[in-house]
Amino acid sequence: MIPTPSEPRDTAPEAVEQDPIGALSAEIAGLIADRRFDALKRRLRSGEVADVAEAIDRLPAEQEAVAFRLLDRERAFEVFEHLSFDAQEHLLHTLSDADAAAVLEEMSADDRTALLEELPGKVTVRLLNLLSAEERAVAAHLLGYPEDSIGRLMTPDYVRVKPAWTVAEALSHVRVYGADSETLNVLYVTGPGGKLIDDLRIRQLLTVDPETRIESLMDRAFVALNVLDDQETAVAAFRRHDRSVLPVVDGSGVLVGIVTVDDVLDVQEEEATEDIQMLGAVQALDDPYLQVPVWTMVRKRGTWLVILLFGGMLTAEAMAFYEDELASAVVLAIFLPLIIASGGNSGAQAATLITRALALDEVRLGDWWRVMRRELASGLLLGLVLGALGAARIALWAVAFDAYGPHWPLVAITVGVSLVGVVVWGSLSGSLLPLLLKRLGADPATSSAPFIATLVDVTGIIIFFTFATLILSGTLL
Repeated sequence: MIPTPSEPRDTAPEAVEQDPIGALSAEIAGLIADRRFDALKRRLRSGEVADVAEAIDRLPAEQEAVAFRLLDRERAFEVFEHLSFDAQEHLLHTLSDADAAAVLEEMSADDRTALLEELPGKVTVRLLNLLSAEERAVAAHLLGYPEDSIGRLMTPDYVRVKPAWTVAEALSHVRVYGADSETLNVLYVTGPGGKLIDDLRIRQLLTVDPETRIESLMDRAFVALNVLDDQETAVAAFRRHDRSVLPVVDGSGVLVGIVTVDDVLDVQEEEATEDIQMLGAVQALDDPYLQVPVWTMVRKRGTWLVILLFGGMLTAEAMAFYEDELASAVVLAIFLPLIIASGGNSGAQAATLITRALALDEVRLGDWWRVMRRELASGLLLGLVLGALGAARIALWAVAFDAYGPHWPLVAITVGVSLVGVVVWGSLSGSLLPLLLKRLGADPATSSAPFIATLVDVTGIIIFFTFATLILSGTLL
């Protein structure tokens, strides 16, 4: 017997205001628990598609399946595309073959490709076999492109027209085939063999006489992506040309698909996240933080920590090399952390700035000389400021508290000059190392801030004691 439904659960206004999606998810869970399925259907129908998808995403697995099955058919297709890969995979396991095939058939080709890439191989094969022959061919074609290529990102759903058509014929074609297109902002003009010869904004067709020929509107000036290019190329192209959609062609210039700005934004977010993680000396995570297994997290963090540990051993070796100088002038040990920290900080700043500039295409490999000159000037000025402050601090303490002994002026000069040296070196190494890595084909973000800091620690010790030997020789040394 079905229990009597309880009263609707109240949600605190503060909670709704702070986390409306969480409140919606809790409401859905409550309606499922109370078995108030008619009310749940109405609630799922009234919410925004993206909000409903995120709310379902937060439900436990068993409730997730119940909520999804109560969606109207058309809304279920829309919600499915907004779910996380984990939720999509779970739901596909719970659906019958017929339902799973219907969901996959309705997904856009690029979203379906992204899902199939994430699934285990056996599951992907099973789902491919559920598709119609036409959709299976599209999916297999897209999955055949290299990973992280624009071919994996594109969708084959677009509208193309012929140059000999009139505007009226083109618009009639759009009315027939436009419903399945990813976007109708742009129409593509193709010639013999499907080669792309131009792209036209839809407004160009809507503001001219219907009998105007398409070829009379063409200027044959268009921007296209290559199907084998890296996805980061698409990010740069969208930024440079300020487009919402770009065509994709193969090596022969044949139009094979389009890429829309929403897909590019996803790539940009992934790349930015990867760079930020690598700048923090962590191997890029493939999944959201809370979904990464602990062992995977340990492995990705531990690799860099081991590398940095050996870097720290080099720092210890450098300290041991100058053991006699430290024994003769213990006062130098007081300022050693100050010296190496300043160099590491300046290097981390420069590495972060240049890595981001490379990602935004603001700096190229050919600009290395300009970068070096700018960082040399910046490092020198910053070093002079820090050196003056360090020397002034020593002088102030020496006069006020009789600190650092009778040779404090020489100690102040040593610290000041050393700060100039390590800041200049940190700025140069931090800015040029990302360029070198990019030149070698590696990711510039791997010149992470901790790596630069460790590198500059070792060289900072050498710089400090070199100046100390020159300036303090015959007095403290």
